Amino acid sequence: MAGRGDPAYLFNPLLPMPAAEPIIRFEGIEKRYLLGNEVAVRALRGVDLAVHPGEYLAIMGPSGSGKSTMLNLIGCLDRPTAGQYFLGGIDVSHMPDDELSEARGHQIGFIFQSYNLIAQLTVLENIQVPLIYQGKDIRAYQQHCEQLAALVGLGDRLHHRPNQLSGGQQQRVAIARSLVNDPLLMLADEPTGNLDSRTGQEVLDLIDDLNAHGKTIVLVTHDEKVAARAHRVIHMRDGVIEREAVNRSIPQRN
Repeated sequence: MAGRGDPAYLFNPLLPMPAAEPIIRFEGIEKRYLLGNEVAVRALRGVDLAVHPGEYLAIMGPSGSGKSTMLNLIGCLDRPTAGQYFLGGIDVSHMPDDELSEARGHQIGFIFQSYNLIAQLTVLENIQVPLIYQGKDIRAYQQHCEQLAALVGLGDRLHHRPNQLSGGQQQRVAIARSLVNDPLLMLADEPTGNLDSRTGQEVLDLIDDLNAHGKTIVLVTHDEKVAARAHRVIHMRDGVIEREAVNRSIPQRN
């Protein structure tokens, strides 16, 4: 049977959704942007989507398909123009900025293509950044942060700075940072885009392992080999979900 890294893996018709409350639920989500002369661009056109606890979802699509807009909405970095978005059962579609920021900080962990580490900070300090933003006493979380560094294989690099690390190591710091608040959901935006194939494989293996231990993952990628690791893949085109399928070669976490 084809493995996760094989682009020739077979998708089968979508399985029935489990009964558990979705972590993500889009209902008729639309997103419009105003350009010059108030011309509206419809980035998303009435999208419905549900992502359940423990699921690993990949989002694919050509440039302009709406996949980045969808990721921004899922990550509470933007709001829909119309429709409702329920995160963990709570409607966050029209939350005030401070409440939306709090929901984002507590519920969502981000893994970016460019790592987004702070150059002046050490590995340990970068992992602690979300705690600082939330006004937490980082001393109380010292052991927790050290354990996360060890989890991603950087227990012996706590006091190194980003310029002393390889690209793969920097992405591992970003993954540890995304876990520091034990988020409900992890979002990965082209997490291997700046890595060579071997290092990218190691990072994807780590993401696979997090999902195997129960973390819900939503990943945006243009690479079919990366998407092949997910339970489910949705293909975006012109602001709608063109098609979606489940990879039955991977055990489903229901």
